[in-house]
Amino acid sequence: MAALYRPGLRLNWHGLSPLGWPSCRSIQTLRVLSGDLGQLPTGIRDFVEHSARLCQPEGIHICDGTEAENTATLTLLEQQGLIRKLPKYNNCWLARTDPKDVARVESKTVIVTPSQRDTVPLPPGGARGQLGNWMSPADFQRAVDERFPGCMQGRTMYVLPFSMGPVGSPLSRIGVQLTDSAYVVASMRIMTRLGTPVLQALGDGDFVKCLHSVGQPLTGQGRLRAINPENGFFGVAPGTSATTNPNAMATIQSNTIFTNVAETSDGGVYWEGIDQPLPPGVTVTSWLGKPWKPGDKEPCAHPNSRFCAPARQCPIMDPAWEAPEGVPIDAIIFGGRRPKGKIIMHDPFAMRPFFGYNFGHYLEHWLSMEGRKGAQLPRIFHVNWFRRDEAGHFLWPGFGENARVLDWICRRLEGEDSARETPIGLVPKEGALDLSGLRAIDTTQLFSLPKDFWEQEVRDIRSYLTEQVNQDLPKEVLAELEALERRVHKM
Repeated sequence: MAALYRPGLRLNWHGLSPLGWPSCRSIQTLRVLSGDLGQLPTGIRDFVEHSARLCQPEGIHICDGTEAENTATLTLLEQQGLIRKLPKYNNCWLARTDPKDVARVESKTVIVTPSQRDTVPLPPGGARGQLGNWMSPADFQRAVDERFPGCMQGRTMYVLPFSMGPVGSPLSRIGVQLTDSAYVVASMRIMTRLGTPVLQALGDGDFVKCLHSVGQPLTGQGRLRAINPENGFFGVAPGTSATTNPNAMATIQSNTIFTNVAETSDGGVYWEGIDQPLPPGVTVTSWLGKPWKPGDKEPCAHPNSRFCAPARQCPIMDPAWEAPEGVPIDAIIFGGRRPKGKIIMHDPFAMRPFFGYNFGHYLEHWLSMEGRKGAQLPRIFHVNWFRRDEAGHFLWPGFGENARVLDWICRRLEGEDSARETPIGLVPKEGALDLSGLRAIDTTQLFSLPKDFWEQEVRDIRSYLTEQVNQDLPKEVLAELEALERRVHKM
Protein backbone atom coordinates (compact mmCIF):
# COMPACT_ATOMS: atom_id res chain seq x y z
CA MET A 1 0.00 0.00 0.00
CA ALA A 2 1.20 3.55 -0.69
CA ALA A 3 -0.07 7.08 -0.38
CA LEU A 4 1.09 10.31 -1.99
CA TYR A 5 -0.11 13.62 -0.56
CA ARG A 6 -0.05 17.18 -1.84
CA PRO A 7 0.50 19.96 -0.70
CA GLY A 8 3.77 18.80 0.67
CA LEU A 9 5.12 15.46 -0.41
CA ARG A 10 4.35 12.31 1.48
CA LEU A 11 5.01 8.76 0.47
CA ASN A 12 4.18 5.56 2.35
CA TRP A 13 4.74 2.15 0.92
CA HIS A 14 4.84 -1.42 2.15
CA GLY A 15 5.28 -4.73 0.44
CA LEU A 16 6.42 -3.24 -2.86
CA SER A 17 9.49 -4.02 -4.91
CA PRO A 18 12.32 -1.45 -4.47
CA LEU A 19 11.87 1.77 -6.38
CA GLY A 20 14.39 2.96 -8.94
CA TRP A 21 16.22 5.65 -7.01
CA PRO A 22 18.22 8.25 -8.93
CA SER A 23 21.82 8.52 -7.87
CA CYS A 24 21.69 12.22 -6.90
CA ARG A 25 24.79 12.35 -4.72
CA SER A 26 26.89 10.10 -2.58
CA ILE A 27 25.74 9.42 0.96
CA GLN A 28 29.32 9.95 2.11
CA THR A 29 28.91 13.71 1.59
CA LEU A 30 26.09 13.92 4.15
CA ARG A 31 26.55 14.91 7.76
CA VAL A 32 24.92 12.72 10.41
CA LEU A 33 23.95 15.34 12.96
CA SER A 34 22.65 12.95 15.60
CA GLY A 35 22.75 9.19 15.99
CA ASP A 36 24.84 6.55 14.23
CA LEU A 37 23.80 5.54 10.72
CA GLY A 38 26.07 2.51 10.88
CA GLN A 39 24.23 1.13 13.92
CA LEU A 40 20.83 1.07 12.21
CA PRO A 41 19.40 -2.28 11.05
CA THR A 42 20.44 -3.01 7.49
CA GLY A 43 16.99 -2.49 6.00
CA ILE A 44 16.52 0.90 7.64
CA ARG A 45 20.03 2.02 6.75
CA ASP A 46 19.45 1.12 3.08
CA PHE A 47 16.14 2.97 3.13
CA VAL A 48 17.73 6.09 4.63
CA GLU A 49 20.67 6.06 2.23
CA HIS A 50 18.47 5.59 -0.86
CA SER A 51 16.14 8.36 0.28
CA ALA A 52 19.01 10.70 1.07
CA ARG A 53 20.46 10.22 -2.42
CA LEU A 54 17.05 11.10 -3.81
CA CYS A 55 16.14 14.06 -1.58
CA GLN A 56 19.65 15.47 -0.96
CA PRO A 57 19.25 16.78 2.61
CA GLU A 58 22.00 18.82 4.23
CA GLY A 59 22.26 16.39 7.15
CA ILE A 60 20.60 13.44 8.88
CA HIS A 61 19.18 13.36 12.41
CA ILE A 62 18.25 9.92 13.77
CA CYS A 63 15.59 10.58 16.40
CA ASP A 64 15.96 8.90 19.78
CA GLY A 65 12.61 10.07 21.19
CA THR A 66 14.07 11.52 24.37
CA GLU A 67 12.66 14.47 26.27
CA ALA A 68 15.83 16.45 25.56
CA GLU A 69 15.36 15.91 21.83
CA ASN A 70 11.73 16.98 22.05
CA THR A 71 12.67 20.15 23.93
CA ALA A 72 15.27 21.00 21.30
CA THR A 73 12.73 20.37 18.50
CA LEU A 74 10.09 22.61 20.09
CA THR A 75 12.70 25.31 20.71
CA LEU A 76 13.75 25.19 17.06
CA LEU A 77 10.15 25.51 15.90
CA GLU A 78 9.62 28.42 18.26
CA GLN A 79 12.75 30.18 17.00
CA GLN A 80 11.55 29.72 13.42
CA GLY A 81 8.21 31.29 14.32
CA LEU A 82 6.28 28.12 13.44
CA ILE A 83 4.82 27.60 16.91
CA ARG A 84 4.37 29.72 20.01
CA LYS A 85 3.86 28.73 23.61
CA LEU A 86 0.46 28.99 25.27
CA PRO A 87 1.31 30.26 28.77
CA LYS A 88 -2.14 29.37 30.15
CA TYR A 89 -1.36 25.67 29.83
CA ASN A 90 1.51 23.35 30.70
CA ASN A 91 3.84 22.78 27.72
CA CYS A 92 1.16 23.53 25.12
CA TRP A 93 1.84 25.17 21.78
CA LEU A 94 -0.05 26.87 18.98
CA ALA A 95 0.81 26.20 15.35
CA ARG A 96 -0.77 27.90 12.34
CA THR A 97 -0.41 26.40 8.88
CA ASP A 98 -0.77 27.72 5.38
CA PRO A 99 -4.53 28.04 4.61
CA LYS A 100 -3.94 25.80 1.60
CA ASP A 101 -2.43 23.06 3.76
CA VAL A 102 -4.85 22.37 6.60
CA ALA A 103 -5.76 18.71 5.97
CA ARG A 104 -5.04 15.78 3.75
CA VAL A 105 -6.39 16.04 0.22
CA GLU A 106 -8.50 13.01 -0.64
CA SER A 107 -7.99 13.39 -4.37
CA LYS A 108 -4.25 13.14 -3.81
CA THR A 109 -4.46 10.15 -1.47
CA VAL A 110 -3.78 7.05 -3.53
CA ILE A 111 -3.10 3.36 -3.09
CA VAL A 112 -0.56 1.73 -5.39
CA THR A 113 -0.95 -1.91 -6.45
CA PRO A 114 -0.27 -3.79 -9.69
CA SER A 115 -3.99 -4.34 -10.25
CA GLN A 116 -6.67 -1.70 -9.68
CA ARG A 117 -9.14 -4.28 -8.36
CA ASP A 118 -6.67 -5.10 -5.58
CA THR A 119 -7.36 -1.59 -4.30
CA VAL A 120 -10.85 -0.43 -5.26
CA PRO A 121 -13.96 -2.02 -6.83
CA LEU A 122 -14.59 -1.16 -10.48
CA PRO A 123 -17.93 0.68 -10.83
CA PRO A 124 -20.02 -0.36 -13.87
CA GLY A 125 -20.38 1.78 -16.96
CA GLY A 126 -17.39 4.00 -16.24
CA ALA A 127 -18.97 5.58 -13.17
CA ARG A 128 -16.61 7.36 -10.80
CA GLY A 129 -15.73 5.23 -7.79
CA GLN A 130 -15.92 6.70 -4.32
CA LEU A 131 -14.10 3.99 -2.35
CA GLY A 132 -10.55 5.10 -2.88
CA ASN A 133 -8.03 6.17 -5.50
CA TRP A 134 -5.68 3.80 -7.29
CA MET A 135 -2.37 4.45 -9.02
CA SER A 136 -0.24 2.07 -11.03
CA PRO A 137 3.36 1.45 -9.95
CA ALA A 138 4.61 3.09 -13.16
CA ASP A 139 2.54 6.26 -12.59
CA PHE A 140 3.60 6.29 -8.97
CA GLN A 141 7.27 6.08 -9.95
CA ARG A 142 6.82 9.02 -12.33
CA ALA A 143 5.21 11.03 -9.51
CA VAL A 144 8.15 10.28 -7.24
CA ASP A 145 10.68 11.18 -9.94
CA GLU A 146 8.93 14.50 -10.54
CA ARG A 147 8.50 15.57 -6.94
CA PHE A 148 11.21 14.21 -4.69
CA PRO A 149 14.65 14.72 -6.30
CA GLY A 150 16.47 17.41 -4.32
CA CYS A 151 13.36 18.28 -2.30
CA MET A 152 15.26 18.42 1.05
CA GLN A 153 18.19 20.56 -0.06
CA GLY A 154 19.27 22.90 2.72
CA ARG A 155 17.30 21.04 5.40
CA THR A 156 17.72 18.17 7.82
CA MET A 157 16.30 14.71 7.13
CA TYR A 158 14.85 13.35 10.36
CA VAL A 159 14.71 9.56 10.77
CA LEU A 160 11.74 8.63 12.98
CA PRO A 161 11.40 4.96 14.01
CA PHE A 162 7.83 4.65 15.36
CA SER A 163 5.45 1.98 16.62
CA MET A 164 1.71 2.00 16.04
CA GLY A 165 0.73 0.33 19.27
CA PRO A 166 2.71 -0.65 22.37
CA VAL A 167 6.35 -1.31 21.60
CA GLY A 168 6.90 -5.06 21.39
CA SER A 169 3.23 -6.03 21.11
CA PRO A 170 2.55 -8.72 18.47
CA LEU A 171 -0.40 -6.59 17.36
CA SER A 172 1.67 -3.45 16.80
CA ARG A 173 3.28 -2.38 13.56
CA ILE A 174 6.57 -0.50 13.18
CA GLY A 175 7.38 2.14 10.61
CA VAL A 176 10.24 4.48 9.78
CA GLN A 177 9.27 8.01 8.76
CA LEU A 178 11.75 10.21 6.90
CA THR A 179 10.84 13.91 6.94
CA ASP A 180 12.44 17.34 6.71
CA SER A 181 9.80 18.91 8.95
CA ALA A 182 10.56 19.47 12.64
CA TYR A 183 6.80 19.99 13.09
CA VAL A 184 6.26 16.40 11.94
CA VAL A 185 8.89 15.21 14.43
CA ALA A 186 7.14 16.94 17.34
CA SER A 187 3.72 15.65 16.22
CA MET A 188 4.87 12.07 15.65
CA ARG A 189 6.34 11.98 19.15
CA ILE A 190 2.84 12.60 20.48
CA MET A 191 0.93 10.41 18.05
CA THR A 192 3.22 7.35 18.09
CA ARG A 193 5.71 5.52 20.28
CA LEU A 194 8.90 6.95 18.85
CA GLY A 195 12.62 6.52 19.33
CA THR A 196 15.41 4.12 20.17
CA PRO A 197 13.23 1.49 21.93
CA VAL A 198 11.39 0.99 18.63
CA LEU A 199 14.64 0.18 16.83
CA GLN A 200 15.56 -2.28 19.55
CA ALA A 201 12.18 -4.01 19.23
CA LEU A 202 12.37 -4.11 15.42
CA GLY A 203 15.80 -5.64 15.01
CA ASP A 204 16.02 -6.86 11.40
CA GLY A 205 12.25 -7.26 11.04
CA ASP A 206 9.93 -5.73 8.46
CA PHE A 207 8.79 -2.14 8.73
CA VAL A 208 6.59 0.32 6.83
CA LYS A 209 8.62 2.86 4.84
CA CYS A 210 7.36 6.46 4.96
CA LEU A 211 8.82 9.47 3.15
CA HIS A 212 7.65 13.07 3.54
CA SER A 213 8.96 16.47 2.52
CA VAL A 214 7.65 20.02 2.65
CA GLY A 215 8.82 20.08 -0.93
CA GLN A 216 10.57 23.44 -1.21
CA PRO A 217 14.36 23.31 -1.36
CA LEU A 218 15.91 26.03 0.77
CA THR A 219 19.50 25.83 -0.41
CA GLY A 220 20.96 29.34 -0.17
CA GLN A 221 17.16 31.51 0.40
CA GLY A 222 16.48 29.78 4.29
CA ARG A 223 20.05 29.91 6.12
CA LEU A 224 22.30 32.90 6.08
CA ARG A 225 25.53 31.71 4.51
CA ALA A 226 28.83 33.49 4.34
CA ILE A 227 32.27 33.27 2.82
CA ASN A 228 35.52 34.70 4.11
CA PRO A 229 36.54 37.21 1.44
CA GLU A 230 40.10 37.19 2.75
CA ASN A 231 42.60 34.45 2.06
CA GLY A 232 44.78 35.17 5.09
CA PHE A 233 44.91 36.37 8.69
CA PHE A 234 45.99 39.88 9.63
CA GLY A 235 46.63 40.09 13.35
CA VAL A 236 48.23 42.24 16.04
CA ALA A 237 51.54 40.74 17.16
CA PRO A 238 52.06 42.08 20.74
CA GLY A 239 50.40 39.78 23.26
CA THR A 240 50.23 36.86 20.84
CA SER A 241 52.03 33.80 22.19
CA ALA A 242 51.88 30.04 22.43
CA THR A 243 49.96 30.52 25.66
CA THR A 244 47.39 33.08 24.51
CA ASN A 245 46.91 31.90 20.92
CA PRO A 246 48.79 28.72 20.01
CA ASN A 247 46.96 28.34 16.68
CA ALA A 248 48.07 31.80 15.55
CA MET A 249 51.66 30.98 16.47
CA ALA A 250 51.46 27.75 14.48
CA THR A 251 49.98 29.60 11.51
CA ILE A 252 52.76 32.23 11.24
CA GLN A 253 55.70 29.81 11.12
CA SER A 254 55.94 30.12 7.31
CA ASN A 255 54.84 32.25 4.35
CA THR A 256 54.22 35.22 6.66
CA ILE A 257 54.94 38.95 6.45
CA PHE A 258 55.70 40.69 9.76
CA THR A 259 55.40 44.48 10.01
CA ASN A 260 57.08 46.68 12.66
CA VAL A 261 58.04 43.81 14.99
CA ALA A 262 61.51 43.36 16.47
CA GLU A 263 64.14 41.13 14.84
CA THR A 264 66.40 38.63 16.58
CA SER A 265 70.03 38.06 15.63
CA ASP A 266 69.29 34.42 14.77
CA GLY A 267 66.81 35.50 12.07
CA GLY A 268 63.58 35.40 14.03
CA VAL A 269 60.99 37.90 15.27
CA TYR A 270 60.19 39.20 18.71
CA TRP A 271 57.56 41.35 20.42
CA GLU A 272 56.12 42.15 23.82
CA GLY A 273 54.18 39.23 25.22
CA ILE A 274 55.60 36.64 22.82
CA ASP A 275 56.33 34.60 25.95
CA GLN A 276 59.52 33.01 24.57
CA PRO A 277 62.87 33.39 26.36
CA LEU A 278 65.72 34.59 24.21
CA PRO A 279 68.35 31.88 23.60
CA PRO A 280 71.83 32.61 25.02
CA GLY A 281 73.77 35.00 22.82
CA VAL A 282 70.77 36.08 20.75
CA THR A 283 70.26 39.84 20.55
CA VAL A 284 67.25 41.93 19.54
CA THR A 285 66.90 44.88 17.19
CA SER A 286 63.75 46.93 17.82
CA TRP A 287 61.27 47.95 15.14
CA LEU A 288 63.09 51.32 15.05
CA GLY A 289 66.32 49.57 14.08
CA LYS A 290 67.98 50.11 17.47
CA PRO A 291 69.56 47.57 19.82
CA TRP A 292 67.05 46.42 22.43
CA LYS A 293 67.15 44.22 25.52
CA PRO A 294 64.48 43.06 27.97
CA GLY A 295 63.80 45.74 30.54
CA ASP A 296 64.35 48.69 28.19
CA LYS A 297 61.84 51.50 28.57
CA GLU A 298 60.84 51.60 24.91
CA PRO A 299 58.98 48.59 23.46
CA CYS A 300 60.80 46.42 20.98
CA ALA A 301 57.76 46.18 18.69
CA HIS A 302 55.26 48.85 17.77
CA PRO A 303 52.02 48.40 19.77
CA ASN A 304 50.17 47.97 16.48
CA SER A 305 52.74 45.72 14.81
CA ARG A 306 51.21 43.02 12.65
CA PHE A 307 51.57 39.66 10.99
CA CYS A 308 49.95 38.60 7.73
CA ALA A 309 49.72 34.83 7.18
CA PRO A 310 47.82 32.46 4.83
CA ALA A 311 44.62 31.19 6.44
CA ARG A 312 45.13 27.71 5.01
CA GLN A 313 48.04 27.23 7.44
CA CYS A 314 45.81 27.49 10.52
CA PRO A 315 45.73 24.03 12.12
CA ILE A 316 42.05 24.32 13.07
CA MET A 317 40.77 25.77 9.79
CA ASP A 318 37.32 24.39 8.91
CA PRO A 319 37.56 22.08 5.87
CA ALA A 320 34.60 23.94 4.31
CA TRP A 321 36.11 27.40 4.64
CA GLU A 322 36.48 27.74 0.86
CA ALA A 323 33.17 26.13 -0.08
CA PRO A 324 31.74 28.18 -2.99
CA GLU A 325 28.25 28.09 -1.51
CA GLY A 326 29.54 29.48 1.78
CA VAL A 327 29.04 28.04 5.24
CA PRO A 328 25.80 28.34 7.27
CA ILE A 329 25.86 31.01 9.98
CA ASP A 330 24.20 30.13 13.30
CA ALA A 331 25.29 33.16 15.31
CA ILE A 332 26.77 36.62 14.86
CA ILE A 333 28.92 37.97 17.70
CA PHE A 334 29.51 41.67 18.24
CA GLY A 335 32.17 43.07 20.55
CA GLY A 336 32.45 46.30 22.50
CA ARG A 337 34.13 48.06 25.41
CA ARG A 338 31.38 48.92 27.88
CA PRO A 339 30.78 50.56 30.24
CA LYS A 340 34.17 52.26 30.40
CA GLY A 341 36.52 52.15 27.50
CA LYS A 342 37.68 54.07 24.50
CA ILE A 343 35.30 56.20 22.46
CA ILE A 344 32.32 54.02 21.54
CA MET A 345 31.44 53.94 17.86
CA HIS A 346 27.68 53.44 17.76
CA ASP A 347 27.46 52.32 14.14
CA PRO A 348 26.45 48.62 14.03
CA PHE A 349 28.87 46.18 12.43
CA ALA A 350 31.77 48.64 12.97
CA MET A 351 31.58 49.31 9.24
CA ARG A 352 31.29 53.12 9.25
CA PRO A 353 34.28 53.77 6.96
CA PHE A 354 33.27 51.07 4.48
CA PHE A 355 29.60 51.62 3.69
CA GLY A 356 29.09 51.78 -0.04
CA TYR A 357 25.57 53.20 0.23
CA ASN A 358 23.12 54.88 2.62
CA PHE A 359 23.57 53.46 6.13
CA GLY A 360 19.82 53.47 6.79
CA HIS A 361 19.24 51.45 3.63
CA TYR A 362 22.01 49.11 4.70
CA LEU A 363 20.17 48.42 7.95
CA GLU A 364 16.91 47.96 6.07
CA HIS A 365 18.57 45.31 3.92
CA TRP A 366 19.56 43.31 7.01
CA LEU A 367 16.12 43.69 8.55
CA SER A 368 14.38 42.61 5.34
CA MET A 369 15.76 39.09 5.71
CA GLU A 370 13.42 38.43 8.63
CA GLY A 371 10.38 38.72 6.39
CA ARG A 372 11.56 36.18 3.86
CA LYS A 373 9.56 32.98 3.84
CA GLY A 374 11.40 30.08 5.45
CA ALA A 375 14.25 32.28 6.68
CA GLN A 376 16.27 30.82 9.55
CA LEU A 377 18.20 33.80 10.83
CA PRO A 378 21.28 33.61 13.04
CA ARG A 379 21.10 34.56 16.69
CA ILE A 380 22.84 37.77 17.79
CA PHE A 381 25.25 37.85 20.74
CA HIS A 382 27.27 40.70 22.20
CA VAL A 383 30.50 40.26 24.15
CA ASN A 384 32.81 42.56 26.08
CA TRP A 385 36.15 41.05 27.00
CA PHE A 386 37.44 44.31 28.48
CA ARG A 387 35.38 45.14 31.58
CA ARG A 388 37.50 46.16 34.55
CA ASP A 389 36.91 46.28 38.28
CA GLU A 390 37.41 49.38 40.41
CA ALA A 391 41.11 48.58 40.75
CA GLY A 392 41.50 48.49 36.98
CA HIS A 393 41.87 44.70 36.68
CA PHE A 394 40.12 42.82 33.91
CA LEU A 395 37.03 40.95 35.14
CA TRP A 396 37.42 38.27 32.45
CA PRO A 397 40.76 36.57 31.66
CA GLY A 398 40.15 36.69 27.90
CA PHE A 399 42.16 35.06 25.10
CA GLY A 400 41.82 31.26 25.22
CA GLU A 401 39.24 31.44 28.00
CA ASN A 402 36.84 33.08 25.55
CA ALA A 403 36.07 29.56 24.34
CA ARG A 404 34.03 29.15 27.52
CA VAL A 405 31.70 31.88 26.29
CA LEU A 406 31.53 30.28 22.83
CA ASP A 407 30.60 27.02 24.55
CA TRP A 408 27.68 28.79 26.25
CA ILE A 409 26.64 30.34 22.93
CA CYS A 410 26.63 26.94 21.23
CA ARG A 411 24.55 25.45 24.02
CA ARG A 412 22.07 28.33 23.68
CA LEU A 413 21.83 27.65 19.93
CA GLU A 414 21.00 24.04 20.74
CA GLY A 415 18.09 25.16 22.92
CA GLU A 416 19.60 25.06 26.40
CA ASP A 417 17.73 27.20 28.93
CA SER A 418 20.81 28.88 30.41
CA ALA A 419 20.07 32.60 30.10
CA ARG A 420 18.24 35.16 32.21
CA GLU A 421 16.53 38.28 30.95
CA THR A 422 17.86 41.79 31.67
CA PRO A 423 16.84 45.24 30.39
CA ILE A 424 19.56 45.09 27.72
CA GLY A 425 19.19 41.43 26.68
CA LEU A 426 19.92 37.92 27.86
CA VAL A 427 22.97 37.07 29.99
CA PRO A 428 24.17 33.70 31.35
CA LYS A 429 22.35 32.34 34.35
CA GLU A 430 24.34 31.79 37.52
CA GLY A 431 26.50 28.73 36.95
CA ALA A 432 25.78 28.57 33.20
CA LEU A 433 29.36 29.44 32.22
CA ASP A 434 31.94 26.72 32.71
CA LEU A 435 34.43 28.44 35.04
CA SER A 436 36.21 25.31 36.23
CA GLY A 437 39.95 25.79 36.67
CA LEU A 438 39.79 29.60 36.62
CA ARG A 439 40.62 31.96 39.42
CA ALA A 440 37.58 33.39 41.17
CA ILE A 441 35.44 35.26 38.64
CA ASP A 442 33.11 37.91 40.04
CA THR A 443 30.11 37.14 37.83
CA THR A 444 27.93 39.59 39.76
CA GLN A 445 30.18 42.46 38.74
CA LEU A 446 30.88 40.97 35.32
CA PHE A 447 27.17 41.04 34.42
CA SER A 448 26.25 44.17 36.37
CA LEU A 449 24.29 46.90 34.58
CA PRO A 450 25.05 50.35 36.04
CA LYS A 451 21.89 52.37 35.54
CA ASP A 452 23.65 55.71 35.23
CA PHE A 453 25.84 54.37 32.40
CA TRP A 454 22.98 52.82 30.47
CA GLU A 455 20.83 55.92 30.81
CA GLN A 456 23.65 57.91 29.22
CA GLU A 457 24.25 55.16 26.69
CA VAL A 458 20.70 55.18 25.33
CA ARG A 459 20.85 58.97 25.09
CA ASP A 460 24.07 58.70 23.10
CA ILE A 461 22.62 56.02 20.83
CA ARG A 462 19.52 58.10 20.13
CA SER A 463 21.63 61.17 19.43
CA TYR A 464 23.87 59.23 17.06
CA LEU A 465 21.07 57.56 15.11
CA THR A 466 18.82 60.60 14.84
CA GLU A 467 21.67 62.91 13.84
CA GLN A 468 23.61 60.58 11.55
CA VAL A 469 20.84 58.46 9.99
CA ASN A 470 17.91 60.84 10.46
CA GLN A 471 14.87 60.12 8.27
CA ASP A 472 16.46 56.99 6.79
CA LEU A 473 16.50 55.20 10.17
CA PRO A 474 14.34 52.05 9.82
CA LYS A 475 11.25 52.11 12.00
CA GLU A 476 12.22 48.74 13.49
CA VAL A 477 15.50 50.19 14.81
CA LEU A 478 13.68 53.18 16.29
CA ALA A 479 11.11 50.90 17.95
CA GLU A 480 13.89 48.79 19.49
CA LEU A 481 15.63 51.91 20.77
CA GLU A 482 12.42 53.17 22.37
CA ALA A 483 11.86 49.78 24.02
CA LEU A 484 15.43 49.84 25.36
CA GLU A 485 14.85 53.33 26.77
CA ARG A 486 11.73 52.14 28.60
CA ARG A 487 13.49 49.12 30.05
CA VAL A 488 16.52 51.12 31.19
CA HIS A 489 14.25 53.72 32.78
CA LYS A 490 12.68 50.97 34.92
CA MET A 491 16.05 49.55 36.09
